[in-house]
Amino acid sequence: MIGDGVGYNHILATNYYQGVPGQVQEKFPVKLAMAHYPGKAGEYEAGNPGSNYFATGYNPSLAWKDTAYLKRDFTESAAAATAIATGFKTYNNSIGMSLGHDSLENLVQWAKSIGKSAGVVTTVPFCHATPAGFVAHNLTRTNYSQIAAEMLLDSRCDVIMGCGDPMYDNDGLPVKGKWTHAKYVVDSAFWLQFIAGSGKSITFGVSGKTKTVRDTDGDKIPDPWTVIRNLEDFRALQKGKTPKRVLGCPKTGATIQQARTAMNGETKDSPPYTTPLVKTVPALSEMVGGALNVLDNNPKGFFMMIEGGATDWASHSNQQGRLIEEMNGFNESVETVVAWVERNSSWKETLLIVTGDHETGLLWGEQPFIPPTDNGKGSLPLMVFYSDNHSNSLIPFYAKGAGSELYRNFADECDSLRGPFIQNTEIAQLIHLLWFK
Repeated sequence: MIGDGVGYNHILATNYYQGVPGQVQEKFPVKLAMAHYPGKAGEYEAGNPGSNYFATGYNPSLAWKDTAYLKRDFTESAAAATAIATGFKTYNNSIGMSLGHDSLENLVQWAKSIGKSAGVVTTVPFCHATPAGFVAHNLTRTNYSQIAAEMLLDSRCDVIMGCGDPMYDNDGLPVKGKWTHAKYVVDSAFWLQFIAGSGKSITFGVSGKTKTVRDTDGDKIPDPWTVIRNLEDFRALQKGKTPKRVLGCPKTGATIQQARTAMNGETKDSPPYTTPLVKTVPALSEMVGGALNVLDNNPKGFFMMIEGGATDWASHSNQQGRLIEEMNGFNESVETVVAWVERNSSWKETLLIVTGDHETGLLWGEQPFIPPTDNGKGSLPLMVFYSDNHSNSLIPFYAKGAGSELYRNFADECDSLRGPFIQNTEIAQLIHLLWFK
């Protein structure tokens, strides 16, 4: 589970607003810090290898003295997702590609190779950087149409859930005129045939070619996608018999909630829920509940990546209230997963990791390196964004369940304040060892 852009102070500020001592993941037995710098920093430009330069790592002595240091050589979501999903650091903007531009095997592919089910769930477009990094391969994250086509037609995913329906805007209302977000679902022609073929079609036309979906369970028979878009269908998916394969794409544009139009005089510093939530879309926890109900049909188990993607978007926009909203939604989804494990599995056979991919916003209190100040339950804490971009700050890593204690063996570096820390690549490396030992 990945809270995109979530650092220590994002969690602390949310705890203050909720008036709680901590979230469920903060009680996990394994609590470490995590570094996430890329292999190469800068902004990747296709055909211009000089646009990237090797990153300089993470230096604790500089990190706690100089905010300018933290604003340099940071990772972004595609490179971070690729590192977490494959075990290899890479260049910024890479989707599943190595520093040498070779395809890297990811956790979804590993899971499918040993008969497990696999899926990805997010609150932003399903072909965006983080879910894409666990499923697809592309030189750059901005090739959304290509990435969406690979995820839907070339991957063996059992579940994909996320936003990007071009027929609806960010308020969940039908788009009048041109579909400006059709790239998130390959293109408008593909999307129309895809939803029309829900549950039955296995071949689709893409860029003048006919493509066939993949077999998910190893019986060499292509498995069609069942497409769910309505709120009631997401809620129904949480119980009872499920389709074999599900694409869940809520009727909204870029995000579940964060990008909705501001109302009631809302500003960046307004309290959460100043603008009422869109009521026609599912919560992340409802999407997760449905995805779990599909994936747990496999007796061999499953792998799932769940992203609270818009925590990052709110942080980029320095939206205090909407950050808290998105954090609340992500924390509720963690509680959903914990409840599922304790009801349907056990901590002896299931591993749950809750972390981020990087820190966004350089969030602190009244000045850098001073934590946010608690103003009481239901009130925004004193919190200040010192950047509108990512930072190289360490982020929290929480783990519980099968094999989780082994992450302590990977924490062979130490920060002066956060203590022992792992590298983001070591998430996949240990999972690979646990699966293929």
